[in-house]
Amino acid sequence: MQKKNKGFTLIELLVVIAIIGILSSVVLASLNTARQKSRDAKRIADLKQLQLALELYFDANRAYPPILDSLATIYIPSIPQDPLITPAYQYAALLSGTSCTSYHLGATMEATGHAVLTTDSDASASTDICSGSAADFAGTDPIYDLKP
Repeated sequence: MQKKNKGFTLIELLVVIAIIGILSSVVLASLNTARQKSRDAKRIADLKQLQLALELYFDANRAYPPILDSLATIYIPSIPQDPLITPAYQYAALLSGTSCTSYHLGATMEATGHAVLTTDSDASASTDICSGSAADFAGTDPIYDLKP
């Protein structure tokens, strides 16, 4: 009478573990790209919200605020924060005459080839600023920047 051993051999187990490892590395690589794209989408949406709040502030005050914190609670529930980068978003209120009548708002994108970078303003910051720093906008891309 012959006794049959039930189970897998060591080689079979090693092959299965190797296949699972390869599949998981492929999934993780594509997941990281998706996370990067979602953070960039959040940055774009945040800048659009800030731009809308800035326009509401301008309608009420005939000038843009010197700092973004002036928008909180009245024009926007809270100032959005970048998912990774601190400080969050670059903002410079631009001076014209005696008041801030323009601004430069920007966020650094993770994906340098993002499609939105071809449609942004790519404006260089003026030296006549109410607040902020012209150095924040020294480069163009990968900074997604908006002006009124």
